[in-house]
Amino acid sequence: MTLKLVIAKPSPFARKVRVALREKWIEYEEVMDVPWNPDTKAPSLNPLGKIPILICEDGHTVFDSSVIIEYLETLGQDPQLIPREPTERVNVRQIEALADGVSDAVVLIVLESKRRADLISQDWLTRQRAKVDAGLKALSDMLKGRTWFVGDHITVADIAAACALAYVDTRIPDVAWRTKHPGLVAFSNRLESRPSFAATRPEPQDIVPLN
Repeated sequence: MTLKLVIAKPSPFARKVRVALREKWIEYEEVMDVPWNPDTKAPSLNPLGKIPILICEDGHTVFDSSVIIEYLETLGQDPQLIPREPTERVNVRQIEALADGVSDAVVLIVLESKRRADLISQDWLTRQRAKVDAGLKALSDMLKGRTWFVGDHITVADIAAACALAYVDTRIPDVAWRTKHPGLVAFSNRLESRPSFAATRPEPQDIVPLN
């Protein structure tokens, strides 16, 4: 049985794992799902009903993008995406958490906008947009014009950050991060030119409107 990855096409979290698998040259099969829709299969594989979900060769599942990448690191395939050195490891995980937080805020904006017009909370949307803006500024400050966030090669910090930037462009393109953070623009362009990113660009999927 080949590794299978349950994904949604626009998901930055699924893309993070898709990129990692390609960077490590690990063969796998993609299974499409929309976890917000009534016909989703995600809850049968992950009690939280969230994707991505990795279905391993023995049939057991691993869920949460960070945990899946931690699992991929145990397979012995280069490049090493999570440093072993403690300080670098914490730095990479911190940046990953920040980038994932930006993506989480964008997800919440998308879902809120799918509610009935009279139920949409502008205060909630404003709060999430503030998280996106603050998170992108922090990523820019942390990168400081370097090629990689930590060390001298790609890590999960770089993958998560690049996935978050592309997701912002896909879901809320009016966010002006490109004019505010030119260092992130150069970083994003460089990462998006890699084959692993070019093959996994986010594509919108329809979400059933929420009540």
